[in-house]
Amino acid sequence: MKPGTFTQIYIQLVFSPMNRQCLLQKNIRPRVFEYISGIITNLGHKSIIVNGIADHVHLFIGMNPNLSVSDTVKEIKRASSLFINENRLTPGKFQWQHGYGGFSYSRSHIEKVYDYILNQEEHHKKKTFREEYLDFLKKYEISFEDQYLFEFFE
Repeated sequence: MKPGTFTQIYIQLVFSPMNRQCLLQKNIRPRVFEYISGIITNLGHKSIIVNGIADHVHLFIGMNPNLSVSDTVKEIKRASSLFINENRLTPGKFQWQHGYGGFSYSRSHIEKVYDYILNQEEHHKKKTFREEYLDFLKKYEISFEDQYLFEFFE
């Protein structure tokens, strides 16, 4: 970053394994999420929390403005897929589904977003991933076409 550049950019990212398969089982999640957090840090971002359930992941990061959101997601997906496959953490070849959700927040929302991501298992006892994702899109007034959403197999 150039001298005199000051930023405060908080982004929540949401994405899923290919075909929304429930591959992120409890026994591998801590290892995978810790690895993803390391990727985020190595990219120069601040990893605030990485968590999720078997069929999707939420990342909350303080963005390094020198790297775009799309390049960040691309590298996180690439490196974590490689890690999962090299360590044979899932049966067969692991891939992330195309696309992602990205939602920005102000500093005053950090604690609330952190708690929301921390409590994913509890949250998804009441709401499916599809319901959650559509709620995000509506809440943030993001226009979308159904054909471009994640594959939801519920």
